[in-house]
Amino acid sequence: MSAYGHQMEREFSSQSLLSREDTESGSQYVLESGFYMKSFAATIFIAGLLIVGVLLVTLIVTLAVMLQSCESRSKGVVEIEKASDSYHYCKAFALHGELNSLEEPEIPPVCWSLAIHYVEGGEYERDLNFTISMVESFFDTISPSDNHLDAVLMDIDDILASNHTYSHQSMHQQQFNQYGSNKSSGSIKDGPNLKHWRILELYVKLKSRGWSLILLSRKPERQRNVTAEQLKAVGFNGWSSLIMRADSEMEMETWEYFRTRRTAMKEEGTQIISVISSQLDALTGSSLGKRVFKLPKPLHYNSQTPTL
Repeated sequence: MSAYGHQMEREFSSQSLLSREDTESGSQYVLESGFYMKSFAATIFIAGLLIVGVLLVTLIVTLAVMLQSCESRSKGVVEIEKASDSYHYCKAFALHGELNSLEEPEIPPVCWSLAIHYVEGGEYERDLNFTISMVESFFDTISPSDNHLDAVLMDIDDILASNHTYSHQSMHQQQFNQYGSNKSSGSIKDGPNLKHWRILELYVKLKSRGWSLILLSRKPERQRNVTAEQLKAVGFNGWSSLIMRADSEMEMETWEYFRTRRTAMKEEGTQIISVISSQLDALTGSSLGKRVFKLPKPLHYNSQTPTL
């Protein structure tokens, strides 16, 4: 082979080598470039998965919270409805019990519980204040006559019940203890004290304005002295008359006894202006005057133990 042929062969070999190197270099570039693109795409993909995962977790947590909130709200509505049903039932039962003089064991336990909450929750105080305010508003519009025959009748069994020591552990007292009413503050025992002071304030105010105050009691005449001393001891003084039951009246229904006494007062010339009591027997019948006021009462039943 000539020198020219050897030179061409060397150049061809060099070009082939360069071509292979270029080819290898290009493959490597493509390979490296492809690898780089795949890593970037994987990063994007993984990041996307993380974002989607976070969104899914957030969505699940949100749904769980919403579901729990709906369940709690539904439960609360049911409880409110149940409490409302019990309240209306016991409200109707209290009136039924008072009209029919039901005995203590006939009071449903749920009503004892609601009576406790009625006092401890402050509703009894609000109702009592509203009623006393209505009484005061009424007497702000009128004045006693000059002949001093106008009279206001007040049920003192409400007053004396407020001074009861609650030492007798009757069934209802056990119910109160069972439902936690023996708290040091805000307990069922605050009800009588509250009523005592509010009625005393009303009594003093009416007396200071010149009204004749006639006190009515269901107790027998033989307890007059003791009852009078009890009234004075708790701040009630200067009444015009204290009406108590004669022996012949002890067998009468209390509403009939009150009606008979009011009729007798009217026949004697007394002008009854108003009757104030927390019990219906003193507020039914004839000769009730211009206005009657019923003080709130958590429960009523026929018992020898004074109640609210």
